[in-house]
Amino acid sequence: MTGEAAGDRRVIAVGGADALPFLQGLVTNDLRPLERGPGLVWAALLTPQGKYLADFLVGRVGEALVLDIAEGIAEATLRRLAMYRLRADVAFDPSPLRVRRGLGSAPPQALPDPRHPALGWRAYGTAPGGAPAIDWDRIRVEHVIPETGIELTPETYILEAGFERLHGVDFRKGCYVGQEVTARMKHKTDLRKGLAQVRVTGEARPGTTIEAEGKAAGTLYTQSGGLGIAHLRFDRAAGPMQAGAATVEPA
Repeated sequence: MTGEAAGDRRVIAVGGADALPFLQGLVTNDLRPLERGPGLVWAALLTPQGKYLADFLVGRVGEALVLDIAEGIAEATLRRLAMYRLRADVAFDPSPLRVRRGLGSAPPQALPDPRHPALGWRAYGTAPGGAPAIDWDRIRVEHVIPETGIELTPETYILEAGFERLHGVDFRKGCYVGQEVTARMKHKTDLRKGLAQVRVTGEARPGTTIEAEGKAAGTLYTQSGGLGIAHLRFDRAAGPMQAGAATVEPA
């Protein structure tokens, strides 16, 4: 029940009278449920062209509003948010809280991960948490859940990364940065590329190009137990493909 430490995450306290409205106008998801009480919302910050800049969990922990974000993109994301701040009464400060996560029985005040039930729960407090013991890559591959800095890159369009399926975008919330492009992809086009589960025979490094009959068909990312997450061109992903020395097939 204690849970393991998520040492690759940073918790940022968000304060000020305009904190929630400020974020609401920037990110892909609807944060208004957090006005009613504790909870977590997964959301992304996009460029005006609709491409991925960052993703994070926005949480109401007790009375505090926090961002739960990957350490590797925290500083760049804070700089981007500061660019939009202008006269808004909002501040981003270090938080003493730490992230713990786990599966099964949850400790008091823990919150369910909003992306998928298989990701279990997250808890925020000063307790350090236990050593990593859960194979999160296996869970992500099984359910095609993208990870910051692996499947989610500056070239990512969030609908291709499964944000709609994983509750990371709301099409009724109103305007946010990149909303026009995202809405157009939703309503006016069929996705021709996107993340998918594949079978992998052999070994290939994450980021290896997938080829089908000598043509680029996508990129192979996280792998576990003979399966992997790949970003594929669907029109070229009908049969066996190559990713370096590995053979890749649609699962």
